[in-house]
Amino acid sequence: MGGVPCTLCANECVIGKGDRGYCGLRANSSDGFTSDTSPNEAALYYYLDPQVTNCCAAWFCPAGTGAGYPKYTCRSGPEIGYYNLAVFFYGCNFDCLFCQNASHKRLDEASRCSVETLVSTTLANKRISCWCFFGGSPEPQLPFAISASKTMLDSKPENRILRICFEWNGAGNRLLVERAAELALKSGGNIKFDLKCASDTVSRALSGVSNRRSFENFEMLFTKYGRERPDVPLLTATTLLVPGYVDTSEVERIAIFLADLDEDIPYSLLVFHPDFMMSDLPVTPYRQVEDCYRAATKHLKRVNVGNLATLGIRSWAL
Repeated sequence: MGGVPCTLCANECVIGKGDRGYCGLRANSSDGFTSDTSPNEAALYYYLDPQVTNCCAAWFCPAGTGAGYPKYTCRSGPEIGYYNLAVFFYGCNFDCLFCQNASHKRLDEASRCSVETLVSTTLANKRISCWCFFGGSPEPQLPFAISASKTMLDSKPENRILRICFEWNGAGNRLLVERAAELALKSGGNIKFDLKCASDTVSRALSGVSNRRSFENFEMLFTKYGRERPDVPLLTATTLLVPGYVDTSEVERIAIFLADLDEDIPYSLLVFHPDFMMSDLPVTPYRQVEDCYRAATKHLKRVNVGNLATLGIRSWAL
């Protein structure tokens, strides 16, 4: 009773005295409400990822294909010789048992980075052609991501390509999600929603929270901006095929949701590898991948299978 509310994500924590919010970045201490991050400083690290990266959007985005050249990409084909600045946020508003990046939970190890540092680092390297915010997930630190992105786009030379991309679960504050999308749209970037499952029950079992806001935000962004850049899609979705949990039924329901908006929305099915609290599960069986791919392509025109190396294959054909 009488806790401090936080509205940065769909969890909308009410943080009791002496407690922390679900993401671990905000607390209600004896000094009152405190936050480990701000619009000017974040808990993160960053690194250069050579283009073409293993990004889930590389099969259709400007960096991987040259789509949108010359407005949104440096080359008419894949951006070989350029870099993505991968920005890894600590903290997350989900607590997935299968988390592939569980190091985000080690908040005591997190370094701090200012907007100025991120922007100056990028301006000093003309070969950086995009930012990708991931983690964890950006939602608990969206005020910083938005502030840094706006500063970067305002500071860079007019003719410099610098796409702003977000890789998130999508269950963020609606207003902040919309502001982030506007920056991605303006810059030629994309937003990847990790639609982990269709069932709210499965979401709570796997991630500890509901993912209803993820679907609501996806629909909201598509309705507002989804058809403004048809040749360089703003929105994409992915689903990790967790054995025993995310089956054809889950995938088909997600595909139907997407197709009801537009059957050309790019959708990636990702092969699971055991990690974190689900290290005892097997890699997604080939038959499950095959069945889920068929279920998705019944409704969508652009379906991709990622993490193929986990299956020991280099390309997907059915």
